[in-house]
Amino acid sequence: MIETLKIGTLRWHHVMNPTEEDLQFFADDFHFHMLDLEDCRSRLNQRPKVDIYDDYYFMILHFPNIDKSGKNLQTKEVKIFWGEDYLITIGSSDWVVMKMFREAQEQAARKEEFEIGTSDALLYRILERLMRETMVLLRKIGNDVEFLNSELFNIKSRELIERISITRKNIILLNTIFKPQLPLFQRFEIGKIEGYAENMEDYWGNILDYYQKMWDMTEDYQELIEGLSKTFDSLQAHKINDIMKVLTFFSTILLPLTFITGLYGMNVGLPLQNDPNSFFIVLIAMVVIVVVMLLYFKRKRWI
Repeated sequence: MIETLKIGTLRWHHVMNPTEEDLQFFADDFHFHMLDLEDCRSRLNQRPKVDIYDDYYFMILHFPNIDKSGKNLQTKEVKIFWGEDYLITIGSSDWVVMKMFREAQEQAARKEEFEIGTSDALLYRILERLMRETMVLLRKIGNDVEFLNSELFNIKSRELIERISITRKNIILLNTIFKPQLPLFQRFEIGKIEGYAENMEDYWGNILDYYQKMWDMTEDYQELIEGLSKTFDSLQAHKINDIMKVLTFFSTILLPLTFITGLYGMNVGLPLQNDPNSFFIVLIAMVVIVVVMLLYFKRKRWI
């Protein structure tokens, strides 16, 4: 269902999960290109882009959002048509844009004045809100990285592996979201996307600054998590080496003892086998071997 909000001479239309009737309405009343409508019809995430036409623009953007578990990030897609006196937002869930639309409806119900006069200004407000919400998620990822850095030597290995894996996956997702959209926002600042209002260059530059900052933060977090991951792998390898070292000492010490016990377990004639103190003699010999080997290891600084 298409919901409409009037802001002066501007119309803001919002629709969640557009039906065929909604898309046909857009085709009949706004004469949008069929390929753009096909992108709106698709349930799969499309590639971020801006299509420029004589009387309107069509844009697809991706932003991260936290899932219900509160751990993993997921990609949210927003599609936006905007012309000289209207803006249409299309989303698939109750998300940031939908919240902004509801807030604007409540403001209109209270008969409060809007500070928005053009479709470009409304688009800027939406993009700025999306950037601020994304910045909150980025700070959460940064806190996760800082926690892993401070607790690298304290928490259990299994828990640490899980948290590092989740954080790395989230950072990779951020990278795949931000990287293809950076040139898109640069087109706004350099004037390739002119819009319909004058003097918007500073505002588009502010959006690009937001986005560039988020991209830089993502790259920093990626370098940090890679360093933490390598440090953790080194710690685990060192721990395994220590375990193997101890087990090797035990095996080396037991090897001659096993040889002696196996030798005297044979049913053949052996020295001292008729001596009544043979058991204690063999036992003392084994203790001496153990002591000598320990002293030798210690002298070599192996233990």
